[in-house]
Amino acid sequence: MLDKPAEAFIENRTFDELTLGEAASLSHTVTQRDIDLFATVTGDVNPAYVDPAYAETDMFHHIVIQGMWGGGLISAVLGTKLPGPGTIYLGQDLQFRHPVSIGDTITATVTVREKTAAKGGVTLDCVCANQQGEAVITGTAYTRAPTVKIRRPRIVLPHVQVDRHNGMNAILARAAGGVRVPAAVVFPIDSASLQAAFEASKAGLLAPVLIGPAAQMQALAHTQEMDIAAFRLIDEPDGPAAAARAVALVHAGEAAMIMKGDLHTDELMHPVIASQGGLRTARHISHVYLMDVPDYPRLLMITDAAINIAPTLAEKAGIVQNAINLAHVIGIAQPRVAILAAVETVNPKMRATVDAAELCGMAERGQITGGLVGGPFGLDNAISEAAAAEKHIVSPVAGRADILVVPDLEAGNMLAKQLTFLSGAEAAGVVLGASVPIILTSRADSAGTRLASCALGVLMARAGKAARS
Repeated sequence: MLDKPAEAFIENRTFDELTLGEAASLSHTVTQRDIDLFATVTGDVNPAYVDPAYAETDMFHHIVIQGMWGGGLISAVLGTKLPGPGTIYLGQDLQFRHPVSIGDTITATVTVREKTAAKGGVTLDCVCANQQGEAVITGTAYTRAPTVKIRRPRIVLPHVQVDRHNGMNAILARAAGGVRVPAAVVFPIDSASLQAAFEASKAGLLAPVLIGPAAQMQALAHTQEMDIAAFRLIDEPDGPAAAARAVALVHAGEAAMIMKGDLHTDELMHPVIASQGGLRTARHISHVYLMDVPDYPRLLMITDAAINIAPTLAEKAGIVQNAINLAHVIGIAQPRVAILAAVETVNPKMRATVDAAELCGMAERGQITGGLVGGPFGLDNAISEAAAAEKHIVSPVAGRADILVVPDLEAGNMLAKQLTFLSGAEAAGVVLGASVPIILTSRADSAGTRLASCALGVLMARAGKAARS
């Protein structure tokens, strides 16, 4: 049998082995998940660190993180490295020197300062530094070092995921608090789209109008044990006819929202974008994913990942304005808009960077209103304050984006799916710029995504009605 590598074990340093000046370190990058786990384990729901809106402006939030992870890292070094297993932690004296935020990488270092032979006591200097090398915690730890050599296999900790979708839950709760919105559900002849309409009705969001082959929809509902007797059914033979009928219902004031069923997106959108009889407005038509990412402290929008394949500068301006308007609907008064590219400097050979600079200029001139626009940003600099600071990027948007504007549909689609399938993000999607919100569902969408998308559409429909009244 092969020996396990040294890193598969933890091994202590006994009192006799320790030398003055000997040091050991551990590093950790602070995430929202860390804060959530701490609150879950302790039951401490102090809004200074579990409520992102409160925490952003509260210094106590930073002190809490210092105590949680600075002190915790120091304890981890003492217990696993120096002196290591068998150490008795007698006490500590720590001073908080500098704020710590989510995204900071903290390195805790302990150094042997003094040994007391009579009782095996060891005093260690402690320093926690951030990624800029600033000391955020300094102090002293008092321990009793082990006298017996211990070497044990390192335990692999389980991955723990906190189901944190407070932002999306708030959207659902707010949308469910009013009159159901009449929604034209186009060709719901598959179980997923019919179930979505049924659940949205049960949740108090929609008053569905089902458009498609009536007998087929009724048979499917019976098979799935869904009671749709209260729903209005309109008999149409195929997807294109159902889409055209949905647009007609909007014009007649009988529907305030459209939801896609089992038909191709281009079939649904064809009558919507028609120059005669469609639902076009003066705004550009675009799509936004609203995402609740567990490790990100605020709701995040991605646009455009479904409609505009390779948008021009003028189209990007419309995409940005649509996203800002949606942010206002969900309660973000001044959203921070990050224009993404592969690099953070303008390069004439990279169109995304040039467009980013132009969009920022348009915002400065008032051609884009209601938000703070910055860029070009790499993804890391848009969502991580630590990454932005590392590259000396100074911007009110850097590291704190509410809206990510991607260069093209392919980039947006891949980013949205990565966050959903690899990061556990909860998503909602909606088409903007038409006279009513349009929900594009996918076979890969979860039931939660479909319901959240309906909730987002409901808020938009109500906001649109309020604006017209």
